[in-house]
Amino acid sequence: MPLFGNSFSPKKTPPRKWASLSNLHLLDRSTREIELGLDYGTPSMNLAGQSLKFENGHWVSESGSFPGDRRELQRLRKRNQQLEEENNLLRLKVDILLDMLSETTAESHLMEKELEELKQHSRRKK
Repeated sequence: MPLFGNSFSPKKTPPRKWASLSNLHLLDRSTREIELGLDYGTPSMNLAGQSLKFENGHWVSESGSFPGDRRELQRLRKRNQQLEEENNLLRLKVDILLDMLSETTAESHLMEKELEELKQHSRRKK
């Protein structure tokens, strides 16, 4: 019996067999496609107490449409049209102002150039 040696050396345990925690591999193909497939259904959300779902690229009310919704939608469309017209008018005004600014700048540069030429011409005469 060694004094400083290790008298206790346990045997190494054999490695465990890997077992999946998921039982999806036991399911048939169609069930696995339902569980893991890309068909998530239509997206839906609840906004301001109204359920909406996304169909054909648009959000549609699930609970049907109410007369108040149509009036609100019509009011919003009218406001949107007004804002688009106002935006177009403002863009036109900005374009006109930019044209006026560029014309004034060009005239100013031309006048400065003429003034400089006149100064040089008057210096030559002296």
